[in-house]
Parts: sequence; C-alpha cells; structure tokens
Amino acid sequence: MTVKELFAAINSGELATSVAHLYPSSTKEEISARFAGALSDFEKNFGANREVALFSVPGRSELSGNHTDHNHGAVIAASIDLDIIAVVSPRNDEKICVVSRGFSPDNVNIASYTVPDPARYGRSDALIAGMCVGFTNNGYAVGGFDAYTTSNVLGGSGLSSSAAFEVMIGNILNHLYNGGKISNVEIAKIAQFSENKFFGKPCGLMDQMACAVGGIIAIDFADPTAPVIEPIDFDLTAHGYSLCIVNTGGNHADLTPDYAAVPAEMKAVAAELGATVLRDADEAKFMASIPTLREKCGDRAVLRTLHFFEENRRVALQKEALKAGDLEKYFANVLASGRSSFCYLQNVFTTVNIAEQGLSLALCLAEKTLSGKRAAWRVHGGGFAGTVQVYVAEADVPAFREVCDSIFGEGACNVLHIRLDGAIKIM
Repeated sequence: MTVKELFAAINSGELATSVAHLYPSSTKEEISARFAGALSDFEKNFGANREVALFSVPGRSELSGNHTDHNHGAVIAASIDLDIIAVVSPRNDEKICVVSRGFSPDNVNIASYTVPDPARYGRSDALIAGMCVGFTNNGYAVGGFDAYTTSNVLGGSGLSSSAAFEVMIGNILNHLYNGGKISNVEIAKIAQFSENKFFGKPCGLMDQMACAVGGIIAIDFADPTAPVIEPIDFDLTAHGYSLCIVNTGGNHADLTPDYAAVPAEMKAVAAELGATVLRDADEAKFMASIPTLREKCGDRAVLRTLHFFEENRRVALQKEALKAGDLEKYFANVLASGRSSFCYLQNVFTTVNIAEQGLSLALCLAEKTLSGKRAAWRVHGGGFAGTVQVYVAEADVPAFREVCDSIFGEGACNVLHIRLDGAIKIM
C-alpha cells in the first residue's frame, strides 16, 4: 500500500489489531505508535510517494545447547516478543539503502559488492551484501530496495540482533523478489553464510534458525545442510513462569576472538580424534586421549569438549522434559547447563577484561535471590558479556526485577514471552 494508506491503517487501529498477538506485553496504542514512528521516519528518509510493505523478525532466546550448534550438536531455542520491524519500498536499480534507527545508513550496490571484504568485517552493510550473494548463489532473485528499520532486540544481549537483521534482509528479498516462496529454514542457512563469510564471524546456525522459524523448536544439526527441526508445544506462561533476560550492560563488540576460540578449540580436539566436528568424534576415544590432548590442544579445549558431550545429552533430556511438562527435570538441567558453561565452557567472562564480570554477578544474584524457590538460571547465548537467562515464578518476578534493576540499571530485567511467528511480512 502507499505511505498514506498505511498511515490510515495504523491510525484506524487496523494494523495494531492484526499484529496484537506478536506483542502480548504491549497495548494497541503502543503498537500503533511504534509502527507510526517507523513509517514517519521512512517518509523523512525516502519520501511519501512510495508503495511500502511491513516486515517483522523476532529475536531469539537459546533455551538449551550452549555452544553446541557449531560442532553439529543439538539445541532448543525460541523466538521472543522483541523484534526488528522494517518499512520497505522496492527500487528499480541494484542499490539497497537501509536506515536503521540510531545508526548511519547502509548503502550496498548489489552488482559491485559480491565478494567478502575483510575491511568490512563486523559491519551491517557486509551482512546485506552477504545475503544478496547467498540468494544469488542459491538461484534466487535479488533487487534493490529502501528500508527503514527499528529494533527493540537489545544489541549485544544474546538475543541475536545480528541474526534478526540478516533474516530481515532475507525476508525482504524473499517477498519483494521471490514471491515469498523461499522457506524460512533456507533463509536462515543463507543468513549463516552471510555472517560467516561476509561479516567474519564463525557462528553456528541456531540464532538464524530460531529467528526465522518461530516458536519453541528443537534443532539437531548432525547434518547442518538438512537440520532436523521439531516444534515443541509448551506454554511457559501457562505453567506460571516468566522467562527473564537480565541485561548486565556489557556488549559483544570486541569479543569476536573469544567467540571464535570456542568452536576452534572444539574442532581442534575433533581433528586429533580423526573427525571434523565433535558430533562425529568418539567420546570414549576422547576420554582415553585426554593426556595427549592436553599437550596438543590445551586444558581449556579439553574442558570445552567435556562440556559439549554433556550439553548435547542435556538437550535431549530437556526436550523430553518440555514435551512431558516436567519443569522439575527441565530446571535441573538448566542449572546443570549453567554450571557447565561457567566451569568448563568458560564463557561467562572474558579473560581480556577480568574486571568486568557482569554475567558472574547476575548469576550470583539469581542464586542468592531465588535460593530455595522453584527457579533456574544460566548464561544466555554466546556469553562473555551481555545477558543471563532466569526462569522465575510470576509471583517472584517483581522482587527479582527490583534487585536486578537496582544493580544493573532500570529496565535491566526483561520479562519475555515466546512468539509463535518467525520471520513474516505483515498485512
């Protein structure tokens, strides 16, 4: 529809009504105000005489499987009710301009930016170019567009703001130039390619898959070219619990070497065992080889491998616990996962800056505040900085939130809901 027509749909409440299920914590007035603000900013940047479409991609929360996906392990993840939205209009050339709220515009010429450029690693224009190249490599159409985006997926929070952005670009290309025929699973795979090759970050596939597909899903990456995705029908809210993500204020900006070391060390151990990734390595052989592996790969790599094997088993246990509605078993494994990440995976703080240990502090506070209660806590996402994940009974949320906000700042404790829709075109 035109900009004018979309403003009319927003002002009448039609838009808010159609997307209310995506934002259970927001009023229709708040939803309308957010979309009206995005459309107004699009108009300021690109003009009013345009035909536009709306898109939404959620952030994600990793529920189980901390640093297992990149070694072809299994995970459980869920999309959440924080998202990136985009107002988009097609162009008739091969140029893409994306203006994201609070950032400088990203301009990409599809025809000229076709190979990875190390000088652009870590930049959002690299992600855009990578998505276009990925689409082309897979035989899909690409084209130019102007877009204004705004996001409430906290950057550097472990909620996958970068994956949501990648999937958003794929979502736009899918609907503008491919008739919406490309599956969200395929878009997620292209997004991983973009982040690995053009952004310069050797991530796994979990973040992109959870943002793209939606709901709670168990994913087995034994064959990453054909991941097995299993939806899990579980309503945390109906069981009287909230999923709290505590933002400790750190960010992931300078932590790429820390992240990269995790899969690299695991794969170094796998190579010594005659495999490419740990999923294909023999655990018994690993245990018998620890003395040699300590010398060749180092103790940390050995510890991280121990974490991988145990964490992969925990995913299966937690999947069955959720399917059976057994929160006691699920929470016990959440706590075990958190201990393993802290002690063996060692991704709760970075050794580059040992003075900053916000995640360690948040985990300690969760244990102190919720001790004796039916609750669970663990590091969230990639780790090293950012957020922790805490399952809190609804009656205990206000007190827990007050403690976290008093230490990490107002709004540090985010109470989230699981979103059933993945990447979508709205209306």
